[in-house]
Amino acid sequence: MRHPASFPLHQEDPRPDHEQKQAALSYLNEAWAEALHDGVDGDCLAQASLFAALAELVNTYGEDAVAKFAEGLAARVRNGEFSLALARQ
Repeated sequence: MRHPASFPLHQEDPRPDHEQKQAALSYLNEAWAEALHDGVDGDCLAQASLFAALAELVNTYGEDAVAKFAEGLAARVRNGEFSLALARQ
């Protein structure tokens, strides 16, 4: 995910940004698989994940910055940025 100018990255971890994102995604994929295995519905996981992610962003950057970021999500979804078939290519 590219961060807009209003979302500066916190560099507490000395690893480059792309490595931190890969590590984070690995942790989330493991937790997601475990929750599915335990019978949690994928749609419920997705909605809870979006809530948690947006709450964290609001806590870090504030409501206005996150609202501005969210305004651009519709176009990104339509452009296929979140389609797994395209992301794996």
